[in-house]
Amino acid sequence: MSDEIRDFRIDIPKTALDDLDIRLRHVRWPDPEPVEDWSQGIPLDYVKTIVDHWRTSYDWKRCQDALNRYDHHLTEIDGVDIHFMHIRSPEPDARPLIMTHGWPGSIVEFMDVIGPLTDPAAYGGEAKDAYHLVVPSLPGYGFSGKPTTTGWGIEKIATAWDTLMTRLGYERYFAQGGDWGGMVTSVIGAQDLGRCAGIHVNLVIVGSPSAEIMTNPTPEEQASLAHFAVYQSQGAGYAEIQRTRPQTLGYGLADSPVGQMAWIMEKFQGWSDGAKAPDDNFDCDHLLDNVMIYWLNNAGASSARLYRESFGAPNIDPVTIPSGCSIFPDEIITPSRRWAEQRFRDLRYWGEAERGGHFAAMEVPELFLAEVRSCFGAMEL
Repeated sequence: MSDEIRDFRIDIPKTALDDLDIRLRHVRWPDPEPVEDWSQGIPLDYVKTIVDHWRTSYDWKRCQDALNRYDHHLTEIDGVDIHFMHIRSPEPDARPLIMTHGWPGSIVEFMDVIGPLTDPAAYGGEAKDAYHLVVPSLPGYGFSGKPTTTGWGIEKIATAWDTLMTRLGYERYFAQGGDWGGMVTSVIGAQDLGRCAGIHVNLVIVGSPSAEIMTNPTPEEQASLAHFAVYQSQGAGYAEIQRTRPQTLGYGLADSPVGQMAWIMEKFQGWSDGAKAPDDNFDCDHLLDNVMIYWLNNAGASSARLYRESFGAPNIDPVTIPSGCSIFPDEIITPSRRWAEQRFRDLRYWGEAERGGHFAAMEVPELFLAEVRSCFGAMEL
């Protein structure tokens, strides 16, 4: 294994974009849904509208150019090339922070917060809130390599991220994440390899509620448990498919850009704050930027394999290093502080945002920034 860090630039060939155009011109559509809402999945008319925009108006080069404004690199860890952006702050006292996305997200989730986090003074903020950012793509996602063996669960990724930060010369650092990124970040805290000074998560994964909570739940805890029960009964089928049969699912996602788009964009409706359609809360082009990261890298199956590795029995080991949790109201699960304290034993920050859901950095970037700054502002390297 080499410790080399290689420069990388995103450069999608025209042939790949031409292939996409051909596929979008020759879609075989399913029958329309027999209901008036999203209860059976993403509606046909909505998908047709998005596909028409994708084919006739969307510009991948705009996204590629925006991403390439930052420095991208590759480095091999345990036989897999890990892609990451490394954006150093102009502030001399900036602190290192690794930020991790999840599924069905990507590095594009963080595009609206990179500038304010690395150069806060240029965005009306304070220099003390500056960070050197490391933004990796999960193995099997985006521009990272795809593992060819089993074993790349959240524990191995957490260890790989510690290796990455050490390789970049950061002896101490903070870590942040949501979705799988939140689970990886929590495991970084649980492993406590000695270099991570504190974590912040905006998907708070904890164990089963204590007997006290189940016996005497607060109204907020009752609402959280009811919300999660609806997710389990009505919205969790995608996870079971990805956990049990990622390879079978992968054929459809690899062959059909519309299938890949629908599989992803449905979640931006269901997991955002009050959205009747994804582009109520997100810019349509930015939603397609995220889809393109999956399509252009043929990552449908490889990204789903993380569910096979880690979803059935997720790591809920106790976290004893300084931690912070932010709850956004339309997240999949919204545990109470006393519930979270069962796992996060040194909880330094607890935030409850007024708006937002699962994709907070992309949906409500100002609130996300405030949560991250408030959390790490109370911690020292």
